[in-house]
Amino acid sequence: MTDPEARPTTTDAGVPVSSDEHSLSVGPDGPLLLQDHYLIEQMANFNRERIAERQPHAKGGGAFGTFEVTHDVSAFTRAAVFQPGATTDVLSRFSTVAGERGSPDTWRDPRGFSLRFYTDEGNFDMVGNNTPVFFMRDPMKFQHFIRSQKRRADNNLRDHDMQWDFWTLVPESAHQVTWLMGDRGIPRTWRHMNGYSSHTYMWINADRERFWVKYHFISDQGVEFFTQDEADQMASADTDYHQRDLFEHIAAEEFPSWTLKMQIMPFEDAKTYRFNPFDLTKVWPHGDYPLQDVGRLTLNRNVSDYHTEIEQAAFEPNNTVAGTGLSPDKMLLARGFSYSDAHRARLGSNYRQIPVNRPQSPVHSYTKDGHLRMDNVSDPVYAPNSYGGPSADPSLSDDGGRWEADGEMVRAAYTLHAEDDDWGQARTMVRDVLDDDARERLVQNIVGHLLNGVSEKVLTRAFEYWRNVDQALGDKVESGVRAKQDETDPKADAQGNPARSSMQDKA
Repeated sequence: MTDPEARPTTTDAGVPVSSDEHSLSVGPDGPLLLQDHYLIEQMANFNRERIAERQPHAKGGGAFGTFEVTHDVSAFTRAAVFQPGATTDVLSRFSTVAGERGSPDTWRDPRGFSLRFYTDEGNFDMVGNNTPVFFMRDPMKFQHFIRSQKRRADNNLRDHDMQWDFWTLVPESAHQVTWLMGDRGIPRTWRHMNGYSSHTYMWINADRERFWVKYHFISDQGVEFFTQDEADQMASADTDYHQRDLFEHIAAEEFPSWTLKMQIMPFEDAKTYRFNPFDLTKVWPHGDYPLQDVGRLTLNRNVSDYHTEIEQAAFEPNNTVAGTGLSPDKMLLARGFSYSDAHRARLGSNYRQIPVNRPQSPVHSYTKDGHLRMDNVSDPVYAPNSYGGPSADPSLSDDGGRWEADGEMVRAAYTLHAEDDDWGQARTMVRDVLDDDARERLVQNIVGHLLNGVSEKVLTRAFEYWRNVDQALGDKVESGVRAKQDETDPKADAQGNPARSSMQDKA
């Protein structure tokens, strides 16, 4: 009698197979046969089951959850996802920036904090980090920055000299590098870090009034970090620690949550604010624009297939819904193109039809054909048309936000505001935000990083870089490096290259 609970193995076409163990051959010891289509299916699929990893943010994990609005911000946005009492399904992905897919979770690195809200009005994506700032303000530098953090072309090794060479030649990086070298450079878990939009975005209310906003997802678990020594130990004990921690806590129904708070700037304020509010290397002081409560993000469901639901997830900041939009932030505008372009290259032109990327709202588009097209297309396939095809309704869209601009076409930095500079906010962070213990850990983290293969010419620039942030900090960094520059660990040296140690002993 057939077991009604049995699940027979099938081919990908749903046809039952006769064996999970044995290939079809001429006799038990004979050659294999080309007509063993199931063996060929198994081998061919295996050879193709990896897709290209992301360029930055390759290593990561995530979960599903919900976002619930707890406070009324309808005066600032008409977006349905932010209306009082609204609850929306969410996908999250956390990641490191520089490491490959197999790299340790606890390397010192910014963490990506990406969210997708499956709203009734279409997908709304926010791609942020666990820091409120970034290394640069112009996308022309981004590709070069990422390459400086990756591996060398000659020996395929990561190289601190490349990193500091780039950072010290790009002074606007100072604020973010201060964050990176500080305590929050290595979060204890993904649950114990905040998430920030970093970029300035736009909100539009029902009266079409515009506001500039920044998103702050504040961890309800609190912010905790690993020291460098703890992170190094964890990197050897469990390279997937952060991913494992999130999965196991959700499985145990210990659901992590974050409170969304917004900074909201009236549209006209941006024109006369004391520094450029669209500069990604800057924060808005909370004294100028206090945090306002909006809602709570809770992650309560693990993914069931990492590849289909996380590796193929394609977040993109150009996914804006009515009531939300972009801003003149040059990095954000470039990412609006770059992310979707990367997804088409990595996943194919129809990547939005992959289930995890599908909106929960109806889709009526004129996109057709292409690699791995899943949805049926029906005529008419062009617009305008007189045969009942979809037609645009301007009342339902804000065109990703609008603002006024004029001037000659130039390649230039932002127009200067009164307090624009590269060092001031990093200096404030060191002097006024960090306590004595945190400042000492910052010094030790920088010293340890600079002692790892950084050349003398770059070291000299690095000391000056930190003196520009804070004179005392730079002095401590230099004295710390100089004091330890000639130190060696004979035991580690011998373990690392016994042959070389033996030859040196004989010499």
